[in-house]
Amino acid sequence: VQLQASGGGLVQAGGSLALSCAASGRTFSRNILGWFRQAPGKEREFVAAINWSGSGSYYADSVKGRFTISRDNAKTTWNLQMNSLKPEDTAVYYCAADPSGTYYRARYRYWGQGTQVTVSS
Repeated sequence: VQLQASGGGLVQAGGSLALSCAASGRTFSRNILGWFRQAPGKEREFVAAINWSGSGSYYADSVKGRFTISRDNAKTTWNLQMNSLKPEDTAVYYCAADPSGTYYRARYRYWGQGTQVTVSS
């Protein structure tokens, strides 16, 4: 099973980026999917998660109203649309699938390799 994250890059504050994660080797149509991020010198933190049907999504307070998570079960992909980006959003972003516990804890069974997002001021 592999998760491949893509879409990171360099953007100015106030700009937008869209991250995507593609899974191969199995489907996750019945699992919670998520995004986490890790800035230099900091612990990995929860960003967003979405339930199996897409009817429920959850966000960290720091990104609520600016980021949107979505999924496409037919394609086994999920996305993170990031708007109104701030310099403090700079981090490596990781996609994750199938949490072993609560969705906001970094205890997912599968992880992508990470994609760098840099927001300049």
